[in-house]
Amino acid sequence: MLLNISFHYDFYPLLVIAGVAWFTPIFLSLFKLNKIPIVIIEIFLGFLAGKYLFVNLSEESFLILDFFALLGFLFLMFLSGLEIDVDHIVASLPRRRLTWSRFLKNPLLVGLAQFAFAIVLSYGSAILLSKIIDVPNIWYVSLIMITTSVAIVLPVLKDRGETGSRFGQMIITAAAVADILSIILFTFTAFVIKYGFHFKLLYIIALFTLFFVFFYVLNKVKGIPIFRKIGHKLSHAASQIRIRSALFIIMIFVVFSQFIGKEVVLLGAFLSGLVLSSMLHRERSLMLVKLDGMGYGFLIPFFFIMVGVRFDTSTFGEFDHSIIGFLILLLISLIAIKVIPSLLWSRLFGVRKAISGGFLMSSRLSLIIAASAIGLELGVITPGINSSFIIMAVITCFISPIMYNWISPSSITDGNKTIIIGGGSTSVLLARRLKVHGKKVVIVELNQERFSEINEKGIDVILGNGLEFKTYKNLKLTPDNYIVIETGDDELNLEISKMLRNEFQHKKIISRISKFSLMQNFKRLGVKTVDITQILATTIENLITRPTTYHALVESFENFRVEEVIIANSDVDGLKVEQVSFHKDAVLIMIKRENNFFIPHGNTYFKKGDKLLVFGTQTAFEDTRYKVS
Repeated sequence: MLLNISFHYDFYPLLVIAGVAWFTPIFLSLFKLNKIPIVIIEIFLGFLAGKYLFVNLSEESFLILDFFALLGFLFLMFLSGLEIDVDHIVASLPRRRLTWSRFLKNPLLVGLAQFAFAIVLSYGSAILLSKIIDVPNIWYVSLIMITTSVAIVLPVLKDRGETGSRFGQMIITAAAVADILSIILFTFTAFVIKYGFHFKLLYIIALFTLFFVFFYVLNKVKGIPIFRKIGHKLSHAASQIRIRSALFIIMIFVVFSQFIGKEVVLLGAFLSGLVLSSMLHRERSLMLVKLDGMGYGFLIPFFFIMVGVRFDTSTFGEFDHSIIGFLILLLISLIAIKVIPSLLWSRLFGVRKAISGGFLMSSRLSLIIAASAIGLELGVITPGINSSFIIMAVITCFISPIMYNWISPSSITDGNKTIIIGGGSTSVLLARRLKVHGKKVVIVELNQERFSEINEKGIDVILGNGLEFKTYKNLKLTPDNYIVIETGDDELNLEISKMLRNEFQHKKIISRISKFSLMQNFKRLGVKTVDITQILATTIENLITRPTTYHALVESFENFRVEEVIIANSDVDGLKVEQVSFHKDAVLIMIKRENNFFIPHGNTYFKKGDKLLVFGTQTAFEDTRYKVS
């Protein structure tokens, strides 16, 4: 026989795990509890499964479940690294003489300062906790406490359309810094606790060398035509070469880390995610969908459900009567460690906004469980402390988003936004696409039934009439807000355009038209129009004459687009294009100077006030603005 397959394994525990994983999102959806992180329910149902369904489970079955849980844990660490935008962190590196004002505006520097401040507060909190219970290793406990969760932070900011805002970028960068540095610190600490200051510490440095080698080589290889051709050819159907490549890279880092020590394995999985994050651009969204599906659809639920299965309430017996006081003090400490350093944001965003960001940063999930599990195995924390940290992970990832939204409530009328008049399918699709870019969008819909449908889809919508003056007053319309008119009726679109121009003197208006005869009426009002007939013809033309370019632009809209950047930096005034080092993912398409447009070349001089048309990624735009604004 070429393959010896045994069917004597007990598949019952796998059925239970698969059932819990399947039931949890359905339960949350049916009872409209989508704001509750799914892992909380998975851990709770895992606890019930362990207590009532796995009572007589064999050791062999537990061994298989633990193996799948470990794979899920490694994949979770990999996806945590993948969530971090390496290019954004690199773009935040200071390139000018540092002043206090520039320091406060730099997400990376503020994130590093917050992390350093958090370590000091965490160590002090660990000393305070040691007065209540026995803490075998204060330094290690303090490292567990400084972790945060990008996996909680990002969805909350995306849901509020704040990922593209300056405040959102500050939080994301600070969370990424906390993730990266905390996993590095507790890996080194765990290694030293187990082996002492052994020469094997150099192997961990070799792991980082491996990371930089892969980072450099893969970013060079991805631009070579033959590799791009192979990647595109084998990325579909049975080959799925990109997914296979990702798994291969994960295992390279995991096996190398395992050779150093099992305490380093999680760091290796995390670094493999960082490597891939640096090179996933054009195909990023599709790759993430596939990897998320493999992780959150299969492997990761095993980890969180098994955390619940292995959770032992009897371990709290070691605290005697001090358990309540300890848990309350631990929760307060975990929140204060993040909230107090967040006051560094108060000068830019106000105290209330800064504190709300600190509460969001106080959410913990995978890293706190990982660090605690490693600490338990090393004997530097007790079983009771480990159980306490698991409970804190559940509590903080539940209350942190709630406190963030309560302290700094999101109002659909505040800030820069795009207002869409009419709630048709085109409007909903546009709202979703703009939301991907971190833009705030509000739809105005007159029909009550359609309003309810849009609202249930999680899109900001108000019940109102686009022809009424009060609708725009209620929306706090500002000159910077774009208004897209898409009612499906050309005459009604024209009437709304006239009202906006006459009553508000609003200029940023875009309207859909299908009747060419009305084109001049819109032009006289200064309204930009979208001719559906012309767009349809142009789309078909592009599909026939330039299909590759068309698909590249349409299918990668989440990452690449064109934006305008105005030169306001006097240091750039008078420099040639070749003297300014633009980001590798930024292409300077055109320069607008007053009323003139021209194609830039290496010897073209920049002038203050020039408007640059740049094609690239969000990170590239941030880097360009930093250099020229």
